[in-house]
Amino acid sequence: MHISKLNIVNYRNFSNTELLFNKGINTVIGENGSGKTNLFRAIRLLLDDNMMRSAYKLSEQDFNRGLNSWQCHWIIISIEFEELSMAEEIQALFIHGTGNIQSGALVDKATYNLIFRPKKDIRLKLSKLKEGDHDGLNAILSEVSLDDYETVFYGKSTADFSDQSFYKKIAGDFENAIFGDEIEHPEIGIKVPGVLSVAKEVSFTFIQALRDVVSEFHNNRTNPLLNLLKSKSGQLDPELLKPITKKVLDLNTSIEELEDVQNVRTDIAETIKDTVGETYSPKSLSIKSDLPDEAEALFQSLKLFISESDENYEGGIHELSLGGANLIYLTLKLLEFKYQVSKQSFANFLLIEEPEAHIHTHIQKTLFDKVKYPDTQIIYSTHSTQISEVSNVSNVNILGKVNGICEAYQPTNKLLPKDISRIQRYLDAVRSNLLFAKSIILVEGDAEEILIPVLVNKLLGVSLDELGISLVNIRSTGFKNVAVLFNDDRIRKKCSIVTDLDTSIIDTTPNALDTDTISKFKRKCLGSETKGKDRKLVLDAFCNGNNWLEVFYASNTFEVDFISAGNAGFVKKIVEDVYKDQATIVKSKNEIASKDITVYGKRVLTMAENEGKGWFAILLSNNIDDQVKLPGYILDAISYSSPLIKNEIWFDTLNYRFNCIKNRNLSTTEIIAWVESELGKYRDSHIDTQSIFATFKKYFPNDPIIDFIKRY
Repeated sequence: MHISKLNIVNYRNFSNTELLFNKGINTVIGENGSGKTNLFRAIRLLLDDNMMRSAYKLSEQDFNRGLNSWQCHWIIISIEFEELSMAEEIQALFIHGTGNIQSGALVDKATYNLIFRPKKDIRLKLSKLKEGDHDGLNAILSEVSLDDYETVFYGKSTADFSDQSFYKKIAGDFENAIFGDEIEHPEIGIKVPGVLSVAKEVSFTFIQALRDVVSEFHNNRTNPLLNLLKSKSGQLDPELLKPITKKVLDLNTSIEELEDVQNVRTDIAETIKDTVGETYSPKSLSIKSDLPDEAEALFQSLKLFISESDENYEGGIHELSLGGANLIYLTLKLLEFKYQVSKQSFANFLLIEEPEAHIHTHIQKTLFDKVKYPDTQIIYSTHSTQISEVSNVSNVNILGKVNGICEAYQPTNKLLPKDISRIQRYLDAVRSNLLFAKSIILVEGDAEEILIPVLVNKLLGVSLDELGISLVNIRSTGFKNVAVLFNDDRIRKKCSIVTDLDTSIIDTTPNALDTDTISKFKRKCLGSETKGKDRKLVLDAFCNGNNWLEVFYASNTFEVDFISAGNAGFVKKIVEDVYKDQATIVKSKNEIASKDITVYGKRVLTMAENEGKGWFAILLSNNIDDQVKLPGYILDAISYSSPLIKNEIWFDTLNYRFNCIKNRNLSTTEIIAWVESELGKYRDSHIDTQSIFATFKKYFPNDPIIDFIKRY
């Protein structure tokens, strides 16, 4: 039995989200604040029998903040199970409790729902409202408190909670003040009695994010070693413990009867009497050993000692490195899960929250690979690209924030097996980064991967990361194999594809007077141009109608277009790093400065080929300053992937450009003072973004930033 689907409605940062799970190991990834912890808590509310009962009385803070008012709205957490066992006791639970079944039929799929909703009397009041009676609705809402809510568990549900129209049917249409007459809806299912709780019948372990392991070991309630010992002690014959506790009692007595101990006790008692007198002195005083003589207390006194290095020294948990302590904690929790599984239960669930904390990358991958238990569904949440690299991409849910609301994406939804196989092979630790990104730019080579982040930082004063963009090097022109992920059915995030058209920089018409070298070069240029045209046809057709994908083309190649954008001076700076012969250096600098694309294009391509495109890009990146001009197609790709830039980022960017202008003495004192004043107003939200754009366009029309802000 495993979880196949989870629907969360109006719970914390989930407005209406559906997640899909498979048997075995599943991974949930997402940026900070995207809802991973809330997701795990939602699952625990249904399946973790260790949750305190008070947890089921939800609070105002548990309602989604996107609701105008939480009053009278419902919180719904619905789990669907698949592949139920045919065993009689399991079938009995779901037939009488939570199964979607026909009368008398066996169950292989079942639902289990937690619903936090207004009590019957409130729902009855809502049902009596006339359509559009907003005043009446507001009067009811104003009187509703959490005391008017109930938490109920339902099974046998046929409801599709991801359907917004269904939610309006059962909870009401608050926007239009429409509430149906029916207050009990059969689609929701049948109430599950507490004695048939699924949480009591399954093996469920939650391993929380490892943040302060040492304090966990000091807390008797959370100490995993103590929990393991308690588990084992429950299986031991009490008669076996009697000789141990007797020895402890004898040892305590022996310690207490030591002459020095008795003398100190007598001295303490006499000193108290001498100080405060007989009336205020204690009636009795003893010095006793605190060594516990009960089994549970003895276990509480046991500590784990570990040697982490080659030294012959075993230290306490507090002496270990963070990674070492976390690894021990995780190991003990996994062993606790093993003990639990061995006892009973027909379904086993293990939730592990961010196991990568302070653990070496190699251990992360090994951990993910090794933690496998038969008949157990494991769900990880993670930020680790190492773990995501070895995860089965078909078993991944991606959480993303859209206007403060969490959305869930399944990257392989509706893909053919061959497409999934390609993606799985492709996603190594570097490129799996695209699964975590807010938005993406895909590039084809090392030059773009190295230089574009540098160009952006030099131009804008902020990084691609600050713009919410991850740049991923495909290392080929096979963009479709990866870009297929970005689609309405899969990952709904903006993705720009940046590639070269490879338009020839020379006339490729054959000439009888051409030398063999020239003829070969012409054929090469023509072949590249033909491939570029074919690639454009394929990619344009592939992206057509897709709101999440767009392609941006360099007219020629990245290196040629970089010079064409007005950056010849930066390339000239590195000529002497590429060539040593003085005549070649002079000739190369003159060719780079040429206005003829055939001349400077051939030279820059020759330099890149001689040096290697990656090394050439590194050389160039070390010689770029804030006057660099980004080729237009790259600016277009950035603005597509990051269409909404926060005002705070715009202020940092414009303030950076302003300081570049000021430091280079590129404007008059009066203009500098005026723009500085306008920037202050923008920072304090007294003028809007378009107003500060207009100021920069007016006073600094030749600054490289103008081409960028025109796109916004």
